[in-house]
Amino acid sequence: MFTRVFATGLLLIALTSGAGAQVSPYTPPSDLAAPPADAAKAPSGLISRVLTPGTGTQKPAPADIVTVHYTGWVASDGRMFDSSIARGTPSTFPLNKSLPGWRECVQLMTVGEKRRCWVPEMLAYKGQAGKPTGTVVFDIELLEARPSPTVAPSDVKGPPDDAKKTSTGLAYKVLRPGTGARNPAAWSRVIVHYTGWTTDGKMFDSSVLRGQPITMDLNSVIPGWTEGVALMVEGERTRFWIPENLAYKGETGQPKGMLVFDIELVKIQ
Repeated sequence: MFTRVFATGLLLIALTSGAGAQVSPYTPPSDLAAPPADAAKAPSGLISRVLTPGTGTQKPAPADIVTVHYTGWVASDGRMFDSSIARGTPSTFPLNKSLPGWRECVQLMTVGEKRRCWVPEMLAYKGQAGKPTGTVVFDIELLEARPSPTVAPSDVKGPPDDAKKTSTGLAYKVLRPGTGARNPAAWSRVIVHYTGWTTDGKMFDSSVLRGQPITMDLNSVIPGWTEGVALMVEGERTRFWIPENLAYKGETGQPKGMLVFDIELVKIQ
């Protein structure tokens, strides 16, 4: 590991807390306690209703990594107990690590869709101490769904022809453009999500699989990370091919050779 400082969130279960437009999370919907007649009820007891249709056609698979915006309220009293909207940062996590009702609801969705889900207690927190009790209601917007990072990218063996290369030998390709306007400095403190693979396709580390982004100082990581992340803006996800002299340099107990990282710059602090 190149850093040991981690960021924490709320909704994992064990849902991690982690942009899209949505009504204010501080205003509870009027139908919290009584789902409307046009809401669909599943055999499990989950009730859901599409608020905004999606733009895609494919639904997430059980082990997919999803990026969402959401707000959760307690149905009985309208209390908001968690919201990525309020934090201003989407949440990314493995779908199979979320609440059962969350998992079932999101698997009904397509990318771009917003859905309201009434999750009964047996599919939510099941009476856990310190957690909301009874039915909880979530407004969820599915921003992205992608395969688990345990499956290596097809270009993990080396950078493709359309990858850019710096004078140091670092190669990179933007996978998703960012929404920010500034780049971090080489000493900035940032929040990132990442996965790392060796060139034979072995995943050796992933904050995405853990469902938790990390907070790190760019001057305390491997040189390829310091250089690469400084090229990014908030919201961007980029794949980097980092030669060994910019990675662990043969350090005992660390991955050898060129390493490939997918890095998402969540926030510059």
